[in-house]
Order: sequence, then structure tokens, then C-alpha cells
Amino acid sequence: MRFLMAYIAGLLFGLGLAVSGMTDPARVLGFLDLFGAWDPTLIFVLGGAVVTNFFGYRLAMRRPNPLFAGAFQVPTRRDLDGRLIGGAALFGIGWGLSGYCPGPAFASVVGLTTPLAAMLIAMIVGWFLARALPPARLT
Repeated sequence: MRFLMAYIAGLLFGLGLAVSGMTDPARVLGFLDLFGAWDPTLIFVLGGAVVTNFFGYRLAMRRPNPLFAGAFQVPTRRDLDGRLIGGAALFGIGWGLSGYCPGPAFASVVGLTTPLAAMLIAMIVGWFLARALPPARLT
């Protein structure tokens, strides 16, 4: 049941990306072009996600456990380390250069282009490199 729920959540996420036009890298790059042909579409998508998450999280956490699991899996770490900051920086740089973040990139794989393939390859190589690095030591 867990895998079915994960599949349905991913399907809804991908559908939302497609409906909102966020699988088009030109939208993201247009949003980042503040002094050119600025496209504010992304701010509305992000705002809708934040509002939905704000209320949805509060409703869900009132329950003793999720519908299809025994307990909620909530992160407990609150520290910032070099791996987190470096990964966030690389994510932002990659998103700004390609116009794709991982969700829209995978949702766009049907219409594979050379820039999309380069981004996906770089992202997968990054995953393997991150796993190969030794974990950060907590003191």
C-alpha cells in the first residue's frame, strides 16, 4: 500500500507540474530574468504550494498517525552542515542554468532534449558523488 500511495502522490505532483506549465524550463528562466521578459508564473505556483502545505501539514499532524502508515516520518535534525549548504547551492545553480529542478525534469523526460539529458545526467552523477562522500561527523 505504501508504494501505491507514493505512486499516486508522484502522479499528482507530476500532473500539477504539467498543468501549471512548470515542466517548461522557459517559465523558470523567465522568472529568473528580472530585468528582461520577467514571467511571474512561478511565484504563483510556489505560493500555492506554500499555502497548501501550511494548512495541509497542520491538518495532517492533528492525526495520531497517517492513513497508510504506523507513524509520521518527520525530520529531527536542525543543524546546517557543509553538505546541506553545498547541495542547496549546486541545486540552485543547476536550476538557474537549466531551468529544470528534479521534479519537472523527470516529468519532462518524455520530450527528452539534449539540455534535459545533460541536466539529468549531471543530477544522477551528483547523487552518486554525494553518496560516495563520507557522512558529516556530528560532534
